[in-house]
Amino acid sequence: MFQAGRQFVGAGREVARRCFSSAAEAPERKVAVLGAAGGIGQTLSLLMKMSPSVTKLSLYDIVNTPGVAADCSHVNTGAQVTGHVGADQLDDALKGCDVVVIPAGVPRKPGMTRDDLFAINAGIVAGLVDGVARNCPEALITMISNPVNSTVPIAAEVLKKHGVYNPKKLFGVTTLDVVRAKTFYAEKNGLDVNTVDVPVVGGHAGITILPLFSQATPSAQMDQETIEALTVRTQNGGTEVVEAKAGKGSATLSMAYAGALFADAALRGLNGVQDVVECTYVESSVTDVPFFSSKVKLGPEGVSEIYGLGDLTDYEKDALDKMMPELQASIDKGIDFVKNM
Repeated sequence: MFQAGRQFVGAGREVARRCFSSAAEAPERKVAVLGAAGGIGQTLSLLMKMSPSVTKLSLYDIVNTPGVAADCSHVNTGAQVTGHVGADQLDDALKGCDVVVIPAGVPRKPGMTRDDLFAINAGIVAGLVDGVARNCPEALITMISNPVNSTVPIAAEVLKKHGVYNPKKLFGVTTLDVVRAKTFYAEKNGLDVNTVDVPVVGGHAGITILPLFSQATPSAQMDQETIEALTVRTQNGGTEVVEAKAGKGSATLSMAYAGALFADAALRGLNGVQDVVECTYVESSVTDVPFFSSKVKLGPEGVSEIYGLGDLTDYEKDALDKMMPELQASIDKGIDFVKNM
């Protein structure tokens, strides 16, 4: 997993010794950010411009993309930036892409439920993935648009309609849950966050987010009350930020950071770097639900191995059981949306 804290060197000229990989002798890679002009998308576009793994950066949105692209293009790193705006330019944005990152859609605002998000974002995601299916069906898709528990199944069904679905190449980005769990765990136990790892399994919403503090490294003794408090804080991290911003935004910066971490991990896997392991939401047989987040090894074809859950405490087993109905309902909702389109 990533070692947060060494992510940026100096004023940001180089990103993360471990976050962003060396481009030496790596193949050329084109990455598209769909939703590049949004709150997450702008920061994510900058971070991907800073990645030496990226040689071509294609930025797409329905408005304002030329300005974001021009801004990013002035950053003195190697990636060539192009901006694409509007539905008629989606195909050009996607042609030849190796990785497609999708933060498009509306963010959460105070009082919004995930059903509210679904009502708006489901159609946006379906349309964008349709473009991926037509223009770069072999690309890895990293889905950030919420609700991820439903948007990943939506993407899968759209790809199936085109006959190009490959479960090894579709990912729901749950990295922010890992980033939060590591941060909160390190703070609580006085640990160097650079050395901390906390697996987070399940989904990417509320009780479907399950940090496995029993498997955290380095190990720290915590009483049950502390474990439960850290679990709830990890699950409600997005709400914490939405409320702190008082209606002025959601977790855009931390989500962009997490999205960039996962996109670079996907690129490193594509480039043959060994032992790239991340928690991510994929088609899975680890549990009874068809999509689930657990540790996954990334390779040249996308998913190369999906790991089991390991030993769980009674508290974690109970939390896992309780999340299943909600997770299954979210998956079914995404599948049904595409079937009824």
